[in-house]
Amino acid sequence: MSKLIYITVNPKPDKKLSRGMQIGEVFLEEFKKEQPDVEIEHMHLYDMDIPEIDMDLLYARAKLSFMGYTKEQLSEAERTKLEKMHALADRFIAADYYVFVTPIWNLGAPAILKSFMDCLFIAEKTFTNTESGPKGLLTGRKAIHIQTRGGIYSTGPMVEFESGDRYLRKALEFLGFDLLDTVFAEGMDHFPKMVPEIMAKAKEKAAEAAREMAKEIVTA
Repeated sequence: MSKLIYITVNPKPDKKLSRGMQIGEVFLEEFKKEQPDVEIEHMHLYDMDIPEIDMDLLYARAKLSFMGYTKEQLSEAERTKLEKMHALADRFIAADYYVFVTPIWNLGAPAILKSFMDCLFIAEKTFTNTESGPKGLLTGRKAIHIQTRGGIYSTGPMVEFESGDRYLRKALEFLGFDLLDTVFAEGMDHFPKMVPEIMAKAKEKAAEAAREMAKEIVTA
């Protein structure tokens, strides 16, 4: 059975308070109509215990990769954090399809997304190093990013400053993913009176993207 992981990155506890999650719910509803048998798992990053790369994890990875240590020779803190990182990566790579829902904050994504993605970059599990450079191992997987933006980043002077969607797409491409076009709702802080129209268009695009991803499952 195929599996989709729905990843939300917003501290707001209720989807009614998050425009991004409202758009994401439209995606899920449409996807379920097309593929009711696909398993869906929700990862809300602010409810998860995500290890950050600190001194323990830096040393643990270095010791195992080129310093000649075995896992049993790591300190308890190093081993615990490393195991937590691998468990999160294993949970993530057990799926086939992925939806990320994030806002843009101060030109990028919330910091917790970076911590989450850091846990996925594990040599010989999600990527490998070859003579021609690194190669992603998570091939055949599809992902889409749904992003809400207070300002305008698709055109004009802020295009080059957008770093949230750009980072996520590059990170997933590095790991081997195939990506659908990003669905974004932008300008909601600049044009508050237009929020209903902006949201309606984004929801329509999200529904279209859900049908496109569902179609991929049929042809897989």
